[in-house]
Amino acid sequence: MAINTNDLTVERRYLDTYRFMIREYELVKAKSHPSYKFVEELYKAWGTNRKSFLKYYNRFKQGGKESDLLPRKRGPRYRTRRPLPFIENQVIELRQKGNSKHEIVSILKPRLHKFTPSASGVYNISKRYGLNRLTPKMKQNKRKIIKEKMGQLGHVDCHHLGKAIIRGKSQKLYLVCLLDDHSRLAWAEVTQDVTALTVMFATLKCINMLHDQYGIIFEEIISDNGPEFGQRNSQSKMNHPFERMLIELEIKHRYTQPYRPQTNGKVERFWRTLKDDLIEETDFDSLEELKDELLQYMCYYNHERPHQGIGGKTPVDMAKMSTEKSQT
Repeated sequence: MAINTNDLTVERRYLDTYRFMIREYELVKAKSHPSYKFVEELYKAWGTNRKSFLKYYNRFKQGGKESDLLPRKRGPRYRTRRPLPFIENQVIELRQKGNSKHEIVSILKPRLHKFTPSASGVYNISKRYGLNRLTPKMKQNKRKIIKEKMGQLGHVDCHHLGKAIIRGKSQKLYLVCLLDDHSRLAWAEVTQDVTALTVMFATLKCINMLHDQYGIIFEEIISDNGPEFGQRNSQSKMNHPFERMLIELEIKHRYTQPYRPQTNGKVERFWRTLKDDLIEETDFDSLEELKDELLQYMCYYNHERPHQGIGGKTPVDMAKMSTEKSQT
């Protein structure tokens, strides 16, 4: 039990109690106590136990100071509760870039393995250094975490449009979108299901369109762990349509962390933008009209709509800057 050592009255009472208990204990051990024969009888009378009493008794006998009888402040032990300084430094560096606690764990795990702090451990480190709340500068750093050139990383995802998207019909429709991490150039295709084969063909159309129109050649594509994209730990990737397509195109497949849609946040943000700009504002009489409106919107999104995540530029402006930079 912790006590307030600034209160001398409480401290004196605590020390007097232990002095009495020690005298009684030593009388029993010397077999000269007038009332008790066994120390267990003393423990029961004092309302304590052997382990608790002997911790303070042995500490007092070894140290020889009455202050050893006072409870000590509990703190982290070496390599048990508080991580090593170099681990804390890595957490701080990643947090200052705007990463969440779950993203920090995901980044550190391939490097630190079993020494990786938990999400709650990352939060404790952030709180200890005053980084538990994102500052405007940290939010800006988070937005700057983009690839250095087009094609380094593409984000792919599927989105359910609902059954009532076509007026007077009840038909499930979906969208498949591929978005370039650096420029935010994107392309989307309408599908009537999200089977692996359908998603593979829709993604291939998006890859070809972004290559033909904007010259993007993807090195990596990241997706969630849905069955339409294949499983991270699958031993038969060549038998999966989407995985096989990426292998044939020599594009590395990356996967988001389970239950962490933020990892694929750029394409998730695209869905919200598309919903606000097009889906909720337009009625569609047919599937053909939906496809035509989507085509027009993708041209508007890529060429005219300013994007906050890239400093108010349009994706095409960002692509031009990237091309000019690569040529210099």
